[in-house]
Amino acid sequence: MPLLVSDYNWQQTKTAVFISVPLRGVCVRDADVFCTENYLKVNFSPFLFEVFLYAPIDDENSKAKIGNDTIVFTLYKKEAAMWETLSVSVDKEMMQRIREKSILQAQKRAKEATEAKATARREDQKYALNVMMKIEEEERKKIEDMKEKERIKATKELEAWKECQRKAEEQKRIQRDEKFCEQGKKIEEERNKLKHKSLTKISESRNLATKGRNSENIFLEKLKEDSIPAPRSIGSIKINFTPRVFPTALRESQVAEEEEWLHKQAEARRALNTDIPELFDLKEEEKNPEWLKDKGNKLFATENYLAAINAYNLAIRLNNKIPLLYLNRAACHLKLKNLHKAIEDSSKALELLTPPVPDNANGRIKAYIRRGTAFCQLELYIEGLQDYEAALKIDPSNKIVQNDAEKIRKIIQGTEVKS
Repeated sequence: MPLLVSDYNWQQTKTAVFISVPLRGVCVRDADVFCTENYLKVNFSPFLFEVFLYAPIDDENSKAKIGNDTIVFTLYKKEAAMWETLSVSVDKEMMQRIREKSILQAQKRAKEATEAKATARREDQKYALNVMMKIEEEERKKIEDMKEKERIKATKELEAWKECQRKAEEQKRIQRDEKFCEQGKKIEEERNKLKHKSLTKISESRNLATKGRNSENIFLEKLKEDSIPAPRSIGSIKINFTPRVFPTALRESQVAEEEEWLHKQAEARRALNTDIPELFDLKEEEKNPEWLKDKGNKLFATENYLAAINAYNLAIRLNNKIPLLYLNRAACHLKLKNLHKAIEDSSKALELLTPPVPDNANGRIKAYIRRGTAFCQLELYIEGLQDYEAALKIDPSNKIVQNDAEKIRKIIQGTEVKS
């Protein structure tokens, strides 16, 4: 049974009530204070102080000070008036109802406070999310602007290069026309000389007409024989082709696959799509996929990856059967972190590098490694490892590919941190 504290003191003004409750050994840590607008309780084992207030108070602004074996309460009245007593006289049933009502009020207030905190936290999270989205949008826009600037720069460089090529071609054409004009003048001079000689011979023949008809005919026949060249002699040129030698044994031979690969390569070189509106303004050499591939390789070497992609794009539009175009464009996409496009181009290159023969082994190795690298950068390590293992099947002695494949295995097994 707790000991009820009855030797307390209280004072009041019109707006506040001051209660002093003596509790020996009381401290903040062990004292349990419960207060509502009509009920005040202090529990400090073995002491208990309980009072049913005469009138409602402002329990949110009221205060309690603990120290020197005493608790001093400062309770602010809701209505400014003098109380007749500190507590009201009620029976046990009414006391129980007031206690339960006070507990429900406290629980309701605690719930409202919790909900208010949760709402405030959600609002803070929403605000933080909006700020992060705005920052990310600004970053994305900045990156897009940088890409657009790079694209415009690459386009201007390509246009300037085309203009230089056009001017050089125009200069060559002018020089060629001048050369042809000079040759035409020389040919005309030669013709005039021959004509003059022929006229001279004819006049001489006319002067000799008095020597008789027979002599004239002889002279004319001789003149005709001199002016008409002798027919060319008939000849033939024999052409021999060196047979293609396959070093492998007949049971292991890939003659059929090699012939199919050579046939596909020949068809790819012949397949040229010239019905593209953009080609009408280009020079003849710029319509050559091989020339565009070499141009893209030079741009890649100078780290101008966007311009290199533009060159490869035009070459693929001209001829979409050349696997090296897709393979080189995949390397550019890897540099620019366009990982899904790098995977697409590598897969297309592998599709064109069939059937698998020694002549296209190097291209297949590059395609598997570039696609595997893109998979690993997307954290798809199992797919990346499969591509590296496919490359090792083609070239098992490649130490670099072996080391990279081993690193991927360790990442999958969780023994190595991702780089």
